[in-house]
Amino acid sequence: MFKGFFWYKKRFDFISMLVTQSKKVQDGMVLLNAFLLDPSKENGQKVYQVEEEADELRRILIDELNRSFVTPIDREDIFSLSRAIDDMLDYTKSTVEEMMLFEIKPNNFMKEIALFMEEASKEISKAIISMKNYPAVCTEHIIRAKKLENKVEHKYREALVELFKTNDVILILKTREIYRHLSNAADRGDEAANIIGDILVKNN
Repeated sequence: MFKGFFWYKKRFDFISMLVTQSKKVQDGMVLLNAFLLDPSKENGQKVYQVEEEADELRRILIDELNRSFVTPIDREDIFSLSRAIDDMLDYTKSTVEEMMLFEIKPNNFMKEIALFMEEASKEISKAIISMKNYPAVCTEHIIRAKKLENKVEHKYREALVELFKTNDVILILKTREIYRHLSNAADRGDEAANIIGDILVKNN
């Protein structure tokens, strides 16, 4: 009887599953930065691989969620947080894909944005880890993640201003798409931070 209870508890540990998913996003952001330093096909493939692994983690979480009767937090919040985290990597993959397809070389704006995103992914992961037992600590990480998203948006606007100084329309269109994907990834990080904040309000 007790063996079955502990098996059930472990099986549906959604917080741990979200932590694992968020750490996979961290891995993806590290690889994005590596790609921007060396935009080789090999480094691009590493980003694709991590994104596929993250998709599998989300599929498992959703399957468990659909089969569970009791969850530690609202199932809608689990679903939404998992989706926001997954979207961060989806846009990271799109960034790499289109840079390779459009033959866009990394610039300092992209590199700075990617560094902010890597830091934000760490803060989101730490926020999820501390969400259950350390709400004050969790709140600090949420605030830091949101500040980093603001830095991304500021750098994004700077990048666009500089981009529109060129007369190469094709380059503008291609590069703007890359900036947009990076900005969208950051937006999803901000969304994840907001969802974590909502969970804290509901459960404390």
